[in-house]
Amino acid sequence: MPVVPAEPAALSGGGPVVGPVLGRFVGRRVGPFVVPFVVPFVVPALVLALLTVPGGSAGAANRVADLIWDGLADCESGGDWQADTGNGYYGGLQIWLPTWVDADGLRFADRPDHATRRQQTSVAEEILRRQGWEAWPSCARDLGLIVDATGGD
Repeated sequence: MPVVPAEPAALSGGGPVVGPVLGRFVGRRVGPFVVPFVVPFVVPALVLALLTVPGGSAGAANRVADLIWDGLADCESGGDWQADTGNGYYGGLQIWLPTWVDADGLRFADRPDHATRRQQTSVAEEILRRQGWEAWPSCARDLGLIVDATGGD
Protein backbone atom coordinates (compact mmCIF):
# COMPACT_ATOMS: atom_id res chain seq x y z
CA MET A 1 0.00 0.00 0.00
CA PRO A 2 1.52 3.37 -0.94
CA VAL A 3 2.31 6.02 1.64
CA VAL A 4 -0.38 8.67 1.46
CA PRO A 5 -0.64 11.93 3.37
CA ALA A 6 -3.58 12.04 5.72
CA GLU A 7 -6.29 14.61 5.15
CA PRO A 8 -5.03 17.78 6.90
CA ALA A 9 -8.50 19.16 7.60
CA ALA A 10 -9.61 15.90 9.19
CA LEU A 11 -6.60 15.84 11.50
CA SER A 12 -6.72 19.40 12.69
CA GLY A 13 -10.40 20.24 12.65
CA GLY A 14 -9.92 22.34 9.51
CA GLY A 15 -6.74 24.11 10.63
CA PRO A 16 -3.30 23.74 9.05
CA VAL A 17 -1.11 20.71 9.66
CA VAL A 18 2.64 21.29 9.74
CA GLY A 19 4.62 18.71 7.74
CA PRO A 20 3.48 15.51 6.04
CA VAL A 21 1.81 12.74 7.97
CA LEU A 22 2.74 9.22 6.87
CA GLY A 23 -0.36 7.20 7.32
CA ARG A 24 -4.02 6.95 6.56
CA PHE A 25 -6.70 8.94 8.34
CA VAL A 26 -9.23 6.77 10.08
CA GLY A 27 -12.11 7.72 12.30
CA ARG A 28 -13.35 5.66 15.20
CA ARG A 29 -16.91 6.16 16.38
CA VAL A 30 -17.17 6.77 20.11
CA GLY A 31 -20.82 7.30 20.91
CA PRO A 32 -22.10 10.14 18.72
CA PHE A 33 -18.54 11.39 18.01
CA VAL A 34 -15.93 10.33 15.47
CA VAL A 35 -12.44 10.46 16.97
CA PRO A 36 -9.79 10.95 14.28
CA PHE A 37 -6.44 9.16 14.39
CA VAL A 38 -3.74 8.16 11.92
CA VAL A 39 -2.74 4.57 11.17
CA PRO A 40 0.93 4.75 10.18
CA PHE A 41 2.33 2.82 7.23
CA VAL A 42 5.57 0.93 7.55
CA VAL A 43 8.01 2.35 5.04
CA PRO A 44 10.34 -0.34 3.56
CA ALA A 45 13.44 1.78 4.17
CA LEU A 46 12.47 2.05 7.84
CA VAL A 47 12.10 -1.72 8.02
CA LEU A 48 15.52 -2.10 6.44
CA ALA A 49 17.02 0.32 8.93
CA LEU A 50 15.56 -1.70 11.79
CA LEU A 51 16.99 -4.93 10.33
CA THR A 52 20.59 -3.75 10.15
CA VAL A 53 23.05 -4.97 12.73
CA PRO A 54 26.11 -3.15 14.08
CA GLY A 55 29.25 -3.52 11.97
CA GLY A 56 31.37 -4.26 15.02
CA SER A 57 33.74 -1.32 15.37
CA ALA A 58 33.11 2.29 16.19
CA GLY A 59 32.37 4.28 13.05
CA ALA A 60 31.95 1.15 10.94
CA ALA A 61 28.99 0.94 8.61
CA ASN A 62 26.09 -1.29 9.59
CA ARG A 63 25.81 -4.76 8.12
CA VAL A 64 22.58 -5.85 6.51
CA ALA A 65 20.75 -8.47 8.55
CA ASP A 66 20.94 -12.11 7.43
CA LEU A 67 17.17 -12.05 6.93
CA ILE A 68 17.56 -9.54 4.10
CA TRP A 69 20.37 -11.48 2.37
CA ASP A 70 18.37 -14.73 2.69
CA GLY A 71 15.32 -13.07 1.14
CA LEU A 72 17.43 -11.70 -1.69
CA ALA A 73 19.02 -15.11 -2.27
CA ASP A 74 15.59 -16.78 -2.27
CA CYS A 75 14.55 -14.41 -5.04
CA GLU A 76 17.81 -14.48 -7.02
CA SER A 77 18.68 -18.20 -6.87
CA GLY A 78 15.93 -19.99 -5.01
CA GLY A 79 18.15 -19.79 -1.92
CA ASP A 80 20.92 -21.91 -3.48
CA TRP A 81 24.18 -20.37 -2.26
CA GLN A 82 26.16 -22.63 -4.65
CA ALA A 83 24.08 -21.75 -7.73
CA ASP A 84 25.81 -21.99 -11.12
CA THR A 85 23.06 -21.95 -13.71
CA GLY A 86 25.27 -21.08 -16.68
CA ASN A 87 23.93 -17.52 -16.99
CA GLY A 88 27.22 -15.84 -15.99
CA TYR A 89 26.02 -15.04 -12.47
CA TYR A 90 27.00 -17.17 -9.50
CA GLY A 91 26.10 -18.01 -5.91
CA GLY A 92 23.06 -17.24 -3.83
CA LEU A 93 23.06 -13.57 -4.74
CA GLN A 94 23.82 -14.18 -8.44
CA ILE A 95 26.96 -12.05 -8.55
CA TRP A 96 28.63 -11.41 -11.92
CA LEU A 97 32.25 -12.57 -11.87
CA PRO A 98 33.80 -9.15 -12.74
CA THR A 99 31.77 -7.62 -9.88
CA TRP A 100 33.01 -10.37 -7.54
CA VAL A 101 36.61 -9.63 -8.52
CA ASP A 102 36.13 -5.86 -8.23
CA ALA A 103 34.61 -6.19 -4.74
CA ASP A 104 37.60 -8.27 -3.56
CA GLY A 105 35.78 -11.59 -3.62
CA LEU A 106 38.95 -13.40 -4.73
CA ARG A 107 40.19 -13.21 -1.14
CA PHE A 108 37.59 -15.94 -0.47
CA ALA A 109 37.17 -17.97 -3.66
CA ASP A 110 37.59 -17.84 -7.43
CA ARG A 111 33.80 -17.52 -7.91
CA PRO A 112 30.85 -16.69 -5.64
CA ASP A 113 29.38 -20.20 -5.87
CA HIS A 114 32.66 -21.61 -4.47
CA ALA A 115 32.46 -19.32 -1.42
CA THR A 116 30.45 -19.86 1.75
CA ARG A 117 27.21 -17.99 2.38
CA ARG A 118 28.97 -15.73 4.90
CA GLN A 119 31.76 -14.95 2.42
CA GLN A 120 29.22 -14.13 -0.28
CA THR A 121 27.34 -11.75 2.01
CA SER A 122 30.60 -10.14 3.07
CA VAL A 123 31.42 -9.36 -0.57
CA ALA A 124 27.80 -8.34 -1.15
CA GLU A 125 28.17 -5.70 1.59
CA GLU A 126 30.94 -4.12 -0.49
CA ILE A 127 28.87 -4.35 -3.66
CA LEU A 128 25.97 -2.73 -1.81
CA ARG A 129 28.25 0.06 -0.57
CA ARG A 130 29.38 0.79 -4.13
CA GLN A 131 26.23 0.21 -6.17
CA GLY A 132 23.36 0.26 -3.73
CA TRP A 133 20.43 -2.15 -4.03
CA GLU A 134 20.42 -1.47 -7.80
CA ALA A 135 23.04 -4.25 -8.01
CA TRP A 136 20.03 -6.57 -7.63
CA PRO A 137 17.38 -4.42 -9.35
CA SER A 138 14.49 -6.82 -9.81
CA CYS A 139 14.63 -8.75 -6.56
CA ALA A 140 15.55 -5.72 -4.45
CA ARG A 141 12.52 -3.92 -5.86
CA ASP A 142 10.32 -6.98 -5.22
CA LEU A 143 11.53 -7.05 -1.60
CA GLY A 144 10.87 -3.32 -1.11
CA LEU A 145 14.58 -2.45 -0.81
CA ILE A 146 14.25 -0.08 -3.77
CA VAL A 147 11.33 2.29 -3.49
CA ASP A 148 10.05 4.13 -6.54
CA ALA A 149 10.74 7.85 -6.08
CA THR A 150 7.25 8.65 -7.31
CA GLY A 151 5.67 6.43 -4.66
CA GLY A 152 4.15 4.14 -7.32
CA ASP A 153 4.91 0.50 -7.90
